[in-house]
Amino acid sequence: MNDNALAFEQHRHVLMALAYRMLGTASDAEDVVQEAWLRWSQVDVDEVNAVRGYLIRVTTRLAIDRLRRMQARREVYPGPWLPEPVETRDVADDVVTAESVSFALLVVMETLSPLERAVFVLREAFGLPHADIAEALGRNEDAVRQLARRARDHVRQGHPRFETDDATRHQVTERFLAAAADGDLEGLMQVLAPDVDMVADGGGRVLAPRRPLVGAAEVARFLLAIGEQRQTAKFVASATGTATAQVDVRITELNGETGVVLSAAGTPISVLFLGIEDGRVQVIHLVANPSKLDGVVYTRR
Repeated sequence: MNDNALAFEQHRHVLMALAYRMLGTASDAEDVVQEAWLRWSQVDVDEVNAVRGYLIRVTTRLAIDRLRRMQARREVYPGPWLPEPVETRDVADDVVTAESVSFALLVVMETLSPLERAVFVLREAFGLPHADIAEALGRNEDAVRQLARRARDHVRQGHPRFETDDATRHQVTERFLAAAADGDLEGLMQVLAPDVDMVADGGGRVLAPRRPLVGAAEVARFLLAIGEQRQTAKFVASATGTATAQVDVRITELNGETGVVLSAAGTPISVLFLGIEDGRVQVIHLVANPSKLDGVVYTRR
């Protein structure tokens, strides 16, 4: 391994963490990091004073460019667009923290402009000084401070604070799953907050609501309808002698928080994030677009 490759590999996990927060998908983050490597491979490493800073600067600018293109495509996306979930069970460094990669935070960051998002990520997740961020973005420091303040205020207003106790989250999640699996309407209504919101991303490729569902009754009806469809499929398969894949449900750590993965024949088919407060589910994010589920088995190495 030459000097360029060795230096890059030492910082790859940092660049991946940065690109993922900027873009919200592991696949696009991988592409950006690969592009950063191609540019870095042409550089004389001996002429770079601060390798980490240089690579962060290159990756940030590449991510901003890609994010601008992605935002244009998302304007015609079929239904709500949600970030791509990633497994974080093995992540244990100061760059990839649970708070800075949480799914709810990534959803809120989608409302920031590319520059605001870059400043927010570099400042809040990576703790870079305003002067370093200004250099990375080619902006003056006062402008960066204004962007940081605006982004921080926007995120604070839009980022709900849910239950942080792991035991409580796990318990409520199990109650939710049991009620949904049993077709228990009363049990679901007890675990759902009256004004619960559900946002689903099917990408136009699988059955999913094209608009957010609001209210316990509407959300419960949708969840039970999905359960009935699965039971009907099993009945038809049994009657016709055809095979049907068993749906496995796994509670695991995704994006530094409790998540639920539904799989069939070893392949993830959907991911659920439950925002829980006061013992009830306040928000449900459902990712079912197959192209966004590769990150469920993604683990930083």
